[in-house]
Parts: sequence; structure tokens; C-alpha cells
Amino acid sequence: MLNYVCGHRADTPQDFAELALGTPVELWLGVDGESETERAARLDAARDILADPEFCTLPDDLIRLAARVVEDYPDLFNVVPLARPARRRTVRRGVAA
Repeated sequence: MLNYVCGHRADTPQDFAELALGTPVELWLGVDGESETERAARLDAARDILADPEFCTLPDDLIRLAARVVEDYPDLFNVVPLARPARRRTVRRGVAA
């Protein structure tokens, strides 16, 4: 089964997030091993995108709030993926394998 969002194919959860945000996920979450200079440039670009009226159709107050949150709480975006617990196999008795 193929999944499409607004005419674009989305194969992974990251594809869905990228289509929802309209930008690569790495712009908002960063990448492992990025330097302080790279992080500052990435956050600056994110603020510019949020402030661009052509990119963002959100109300002005919400844009300003989002830009302020990015600036005031940069550690908020240090997201670490969690390991999924292993699935337990259930054994059904009396069923031929």
C-alpha cells in the first residue's frame, strides 16, 4: 500500500514529518555531531522560515511565539529516538504450525 500526502509519496515516518513541516526534519531537530556554529546557523534558518509570510500561513502571533520558543529553549529540540520494546510472541496451543 502506498501512502501519499498532498500528492507526495511518504514511505517512512520521517517522510510524513517532512511533508507536514514542509522542510527537512533535520532543520528542526539537528543532526548528531553538529558543531555549535552549525547549530546556530540551523536555528537561525528555522527562525527565518517561521518568520517568512510566504512559507508560513500561521497567524503572526503564533509565528512569533514559535520563533521565541526556538530561541529561548533550544534544548527542547534535542530529540532522541527511543528503542521499541521487543514484541512478545504468543504461543497458541493446539494450532498446527
